[in-house]
Amino acid sequence: MNSVFVYCEIEDGQIAEVSQELLTKGKGLANELKCKLEAIAIGHKLENIGKDIFPYGVDVLYVADDKRLAPYSTLPHTSIVVKLFEEQKPQIALMGASSIGRDLGPRVSSALHSGLTADCTSLVIGDHEDKKAGKVYENLLYQIRPAFGGNIIATIINPDHRPQMATVREGVMKKEIFDANYKGETVKLDVSKYVTEVDFVCEIIERHMEKSKVNIKAAPIIVSGGYGVGSKENFNLLFELAEVLGGEVGASRAAVDAGYVEHERQIGQTGTTVRPKLYIACGISGQIQHRAGMEESAQIIAINTDPEAPINSIADYVITGDVAEILPKMIKYYKANTK
Repeated sequence: MNSVFVYCEIEDGQIAEVSQELLTKGKGLANELKCKLEAIAIGHKLENIGKDIFPYGVDVLYVADDKRLAPYSTLPHTSIVVKLFEEQKPQIALMGASSIGRDLGPRVSSALHSGLTADCTSLVIGDHEDKKAGKVYENLLYQIRPAFGGNIIATIINPDHRPQMATVREGVMKKEIFDANYKGETVKLDVSKYVTEVDFVCEIIERHMEKSKVNIKAAPIIVSGGYGVGSKENFNLLFELAEVLGGEVGASRAAVDAGYVEHERQIGQTGTTVRPKLYIACGISGQIQHRAGMEESAQIIAINTDPEAPINSIADYVITGDVAEILPKMIKYYKANTK
C-alpha cells in the first residue's frame, strides 16, 4: 500500500539496466516518502533473480514465474501488472521507456485510469496547491520532461489518480547499489490467478534481435557532431579524432536526420543518454533535446562557429571556429604528443 513500484524488465534471466536505474531512483523516492520500494519480475527461471534486485534496496519483490511468460508478451504481462497494482495500490509506478515499457505502460495506465507521463528526464517529490479548488496536495510525484519540441520543460502532476505512472529512458537515471547485502521479501505469485488462457492467444513463434554494434553509453570519451559538421565526409574527422583519443562518435538528431551518421549514434532526448569523462561537441548548437542526453558529462568542450550557441553555456571549454579547421589540428597535436 502506498509504495513505490518498479517493473523490472527481464531478458535471458538478466535484469535490464534501465530497470536497475529505476530501482536506484525508486529507492530515493521511497526513502523521501518513508514507504517501501517494491518490484515485480515476470518471466521464467527466475529462482535467483532476487540477488540482482535486492541490492538496490527493494523491500518486497513479486515474482511471476511461468515458461509462458518469457519472452515478454503484451497480454499476460499486462494482466499480471494490472491485477497486482489493483491489489497493492502503489502510489508511484515506474517503467523503462524501452520497447517493452512503451508497450506495457500505456495499457496498464489505461486499465487503471491513472494516466502516464512518458520519457521523463527527472522525478522529484513536491507539493501542489490547487487555488481554484482550495486544496493542497502533499508529496506528489513531479514528472518532469521536455515538451513542445523541447522548447519548454513541463512539470506534470497527477493529484487524484493512483498510481502516478512514469517511464524513463535508459541512461537518464544513475545506477547505484544501495546495499550489497540488503535483504527483502520475495512473494511468489500464483500465475493462474492473474492470467487466463485468453492472455496467451498470441504465441511468439520466432524472435530476431540484432544487438547494436556501437556502445556509446560506455565510452569514456565521445566526439559528437551536429548539423554544423556540414557533411557525411566531414564526419570522418570526428571518427579519426575519436580513434586517436580512444573514444566513440556520437551525433545530434539533426546530424542523424541529415544522413551524416547512423541512428544508433544519436545522443539526446530521442537517442542515448551518456555521461562520459570527456564530451567534445562539434558543430552542435545545443538545443535542450540534445543537452538532456549529455549535460552530465564530466568535461565538455564545444567547437562552434557561433559564439552564442546554447551549447557554450554548459561547456567547460569553448573553441570558436570551423570544425573542419580545428579538428585536423587537434588530431595532429594529439598524435605528436602521445607515444
